Amino acid sequence: MPFDPIDLDHTFPAPIGVDVKGEVWACVEMPDSAAFFGTGRSVRVDLTVDDLPLKDVGMMVTGTGGHMVSLNAAARRKLGKDVGDTVTVHLERWVK
Repeated sequence: MPFDPIDLDHTFPAPIGVDVKGEVWACVEMPDSAAFFGTGRSVRVDLTVDDLPLKDVGMMVTGTGGHMVSLNAAARRKLGKDVGDTVTVHLERWVK
């Protein structure tokens, strides 16, 4: 069931790199996000990673109470960062 977008103002630091079944993925994780969003399902958000805006991106569940968002190679190049580096993530809007 769709709902009206919800404006957010939540910032957290996160390292790039999430262990998924023994493999490190180029993602950033928001710990305890299932409690924050009130769901253990994927969510779509607008966010900024450092100064890079990402609109209507999916945050996938991690299975440990968190959600993660993937940072593809192009995004990491724009950021000048890679796996192991820390970024600041600012959630701006929960879009659906």
